[in-house]
Amino acid sequence: MSVQMQLARIIISEISDNQVIYLQEVSGVREFPILIGIFEATSIDRRVKNGFVPQRPLTHDLIVSVAASLGATVESVTISELHEHTYFAKLQLRRGGELIEVDARPSDAIAVAVTFDPPLPIYVSEQVLNQAAS
Repeated sequence: MSVQMQLARIIISEISDNQVIYLQEVSGVREFPILIGIFEATSIDRRVKNGFVPQRPLTHDLIVSVAASLGATVESVTISELHEHTYFAKLQLRRGGELIEVDARPSDAIAVAVTFDPPLPIYVSEQVLNQAAS
């Protein structure tokens, strides 16, 4: 079972290689951090805070454009696994009646989600939430 989450905070540090995003449960109080890279953090931050529209497509725009060109729509993001302090995510796309899941880094998946207005739903498996809390 998956729980719907929302992007709660983005912490960008110019003195560290690791940036942090926090996901918070939409209908609850659980929250957890994910370490991401500076480029992904900056991209997510720009989209969320400034309504940033780049002059040329960024990687996350490209993913959305490729999906659309192939007749698919990106529906949601799921952070599905946690192994040895590494999170794994999937993008859920739909083409016709077929659900297609594509492997992604959580930072890239969340960057794709915030490319949309409103942002796509972000889900986290209950197992990941339990592992992150311990």
